[in-house]
Amino acid sequence: MSKKPVPKKKTSKSKRDMRRSHHALSMPALGECPQCHAKKLSHHVCPSCGYYNGRQVLSV
Repeated sequence: MSKKPVPKKKTSKSKRDMRRSHHALSMPALGECPQCHAKKLSHHVCPSCGYYNGRQVLSV
């Protein structure tokens, strides 16, 4: 039977929170649609006008 490593001391709230400092979510980077000037994700079809890369892809 093998022994598993077990922490010797309780991890403090400070250390725990410092470890989690990079876990926060960030807002997606939104660009402007060149056709209708609405906010849209880069490299995605514009949800308001349906244009992508200068041509109409969806009929909205």
